[in-house]
Amino acid sequence: MTRWLAEYAWLPDHAEPTPDVLIEAEDGRITAVTPLVGGGAPAAGVEVLGDATRLPGLTLPGLANAHSHAFHRALRGRTHGGRGDFWSWRDVMYTVAARLDPDSYLALARAAYAEMALAGITCVGEFHYLHHGPDGKPYDDPNAMSAALVEAAAHAGIRLTLLDACYLTSTVDGEPLVGPQRRFGDGDALRWAERVAAFRPEDGHVRVGAAIHSVRAVPAEQLATVANLADRAGVPLHVHLSEQPAENDACRAVHGCTPTRLLADHGVLGGHTTAVHATHPTSVDISLLGESRTGVCLCPTTERDLADGLGPVRRMAEAGSPLSLGSDSHAVVDLFEEARAVELDERLRTRQRGHFTAAELLTAATVGGHAALGWGDAGRLSVGDRADLVTVRLDSARTAGVPPVGAFFAATAADVTTVVVDGRTVVAEGRHLTVDVPAELHAAITEVTRS
Repeated sequence: MTRWLAEYAWLPDHAEPTPDVLIEAEDGRITAVTPLVGGGAPAAGVEVLGDATRLPGLTLPGLANAHSHAFHRALRGRTHGGRGDFWSWRDVMYTVAARLDPDSYLALARAAYAEMALAGITCVGEFHYLHHGPDGKPYDDPNAMSAALVEAAAHAGIRLTLLDACYLTSTVDGEPLVGPQRRFGDGDALRWAERVAAFRPEDGHVRVGAAIHSVRAVPAEQLATVANLADRAGVPLHVHLSEQPAENDACRAVHGCTPTRLLADHGVLGGHTTAVHATHPTSVDISLLGESRTGVCLCPTTERDLADGLGPVRRMAEAGSPLSLGSDSHAVVDLFEEARAVELDERLRTRQRGHFTAAELLTAATVGGHAALGWGDAGRLSVGDRADLVTVRLDSARTAGVPPVGAFFAATAADVTTVVVDGRTVVAEGRHLTVDVPAELHAAITEVTRS
């Protein structure tokens, strides 16, 4: 049995953190959560009290990054020349995509996932469409790139939901994949399904889900094939939705409806589905998403970086859509920043304050994200759940003097000191225990971006 004594811990259904909480775990599961009366020893430094490791600061459940494209990490700081937009950024992204192979992708994803671990992320949803060789020809193992991601997450010490994305066309009206896009495609949804069905990793840290890249990338008549596979297998289904106004306009021109309506008409929406971004929904779209209990994954730092716009987040939550968070392009890897941005961006959009409480944002960053990724037994500091703990300093330049309940609005990824995943310590004293994250990021990114 492993025991931790948290100076403060944010327990389920509590509006604010609880002081002096003893957390016990065995075989990767929390077996007891006990608030102590009268407190424990002083919280000066990390020390062992009896057989309980003291965790000075605020301890949270593990954070879930519900939307990642691992190879986009190589783009950070490289796409800001000129004015540009989402589409010019995409051209730079394709350049990196064309250079990756299973070995270089393993190195890049390992470093990217380890950076997530440093930020308190214990589970990631990888929206994976980089399937085949640069010319579109499958590798000898058609799932070699998937296997590289599974291995990368294992090295980084975090759990993975591999959301294998069906990507067949380049436009809503069915133009074929060209250039670097060719390596994304499987020909049709049935062949995509066959490849996905053949990939069955037995590692306990990974689950395989499904994704529809977007209504641009999967013809309307093949949407149901993807949705049915996910439904039969009981796995999460994710889809990029209304990220850009141009996507909405193109869908109306071809199909006479919004992307959300198209997905609804083909059986894609539902409680197992998460719509990523949903930045430009109509009022009817919001109702369709909420009434079907379709989740919405928000990626505010990427939406900000790409100038995508501000979505009506509070309205979508009130309509019934559970919220989760993702770092998407990894312009920033900081779930605290993503969570804050949900509230702060809503303030900018409405010019009013107070749309989400800290507890609501914490839910989106923890239990909401894990649920969206198919890990319903994670994201809470409660008996029976996975022993994922993330401790944040309360004495840094950012958090000093901030009450524990306010730390979620003040802390950054740099304030994370301890990360435990399934009962195993992955980060201690702010350092990853097995990966030299800066060095490996530098080496992996240099390899795929050199001229």
